[in-house]
Amino acid sequence: MNASIHTNDISAALLKLYRDNNDTLEKNAGEVINSYRPKALEDFTRLGVPTTKNEAYLYTHIEDYLKGNYDVEFIDDPFKVNLREIFKCEIPELDTYVVLVLNGFYYVDNKLPGLPEGILVCGLNEASNKYPDIFSRYYGKFADTSSDGLVALNTLFAHDGVFIYVPNGLSLEKPLQIINLSFSFRNLRITRRNLIVVGDNSSCSVVVCDHTLCAHSYITNSLTEIHAGKNARIDFSRMQNENSFSSQITHTFIQQEEGSMVTSNTISLHGGLIRNNFFVRLNGTGCESNLYGLFLADDKQHVANYTLVNHAMPHCTSTQLFKGILDENATGAFNGKIYVSKDAQKTQAYQKNNNLLLSPGARMNTKPHLEIYADDVKCSHGATVGRLDSEAMFYLRSRGISEKEARQLMMYAFADEIIGKIQVGLLRDRIIEMVDKRLRGELARCNNCDIRCG
Repeated sequence: MNASIHTNDISAALLKLYRDNNDTLEKNAGEVINSYRPKALEDFTRLGVPTTKNEAYLYTHIEDYLKGNYDVEFIDDPFKVNLREIFKCEIPELDTYVVLVLNGFYYVDNKLPGLPEGILVCGLNEASNKYPDIFSRYYGKFADTSSDGLVALNTLFAHDGVFIYVPNGLSLEKPLQIINLSFSFRNLRITRRNLIVVGDNSSCSVVVCDHTLCAHSYITNSLTEIHAGKNARIDFSRMQNENSFSSQITHTFIQQEEGSMVTSNTISLHGGLIRNNFFVRLNGTGCESNLYGLFLADDKQHVANYTLVNHAMPHCTSTQLFKGILDENATGAFNGKIYVSKDAQKTQAYQKNNNLLLSPGARMNTKPHLEIYADDVKCSHGATVGRLDSEAMFYLRSRGISEKEARQLMMYAFADEIIGKIQVGLLRDRIIEMVDKRLRGELARCNNCDIRCG
């Protein structure tokens, strides 16, 4: 079958799914969320599911993962499971405000004692109804549905997720932890949507943990919009640890105003397909953006990261550093772009992608890219794909270290540059332990839930 025809069939099936259920979607969602569906429908009808003809998806055959029979939950069923009885956090001692999200729906039993007055944390749909003035000011303003069919698809099916609002001059003293759980005894198609707004001179730390609680197949289309006001500080960490049958596509849109700093760190430990898209717009002078990522892949897993950092204003700095370790028949991709507009003088932008291939069957495609229209800038980009250093291996072996342990030490040293960027100490320590186990092949289960699903 012609690949384009196959992709058209998938797009047509998704459009039919929407049209058959749009009444239910709109009935159970707020007016602001619903108002974005007509444009998203128009855009997805035109764009469809992206193929490798799309430069951004050149190395990722999305259509291979989107096909198949999957159920969809359009209405939340809060009483089908008590998440707090079956789920145990990977880091139980981590002092955070914990928010659970089940199959894309904000969990009914979330409680946040001690949350500072004025800071809002609630379900996305709840926010659209309770705080329409704030919500409408930011929702959908950064996520462009006109150029990516999967962004349009997320906006088309958006129903719930997490809303975080930190007003001007306030700070969230301890991290807020969003735990995304996929749980069903059927194969499931899931849509997640988050909106994080941090006002002028405010700060917060958000930790996102993605887990599957069953050995079923899940396709997740997740989108997060982040707005950083003037001089805001945001630390955003994501840990992806789902089963090998899962396919996860994430879109993170970050809009930064004057003097703000946003640091994003994504650790991809496990999953069948992981595709992370990052879009950053530096919309004011003196902004700082840091994008870090580490992925570990084996078997036939595929992990891809796409970045676009848009320097729209002068005197801004951006850093991108992504690293991958691939074993067996795993494949990976990095497609990164720095765009410097003609008005963005005095820009400093750096991009690097380094990868280790541990087996002959592992493959990595990398494409760092600069597009510069200003003449007073400091920009660089680079990429490496290679094997473990034979001289370093010889040095360690000559000191009495076994080959297996020497490989482990070298891989961990390679990964540590990313892990060390994580700001939350206990989270960093736990990820060090999990990465170590993953590199040893000991991280057999994706989390510590009490369901024994094989």
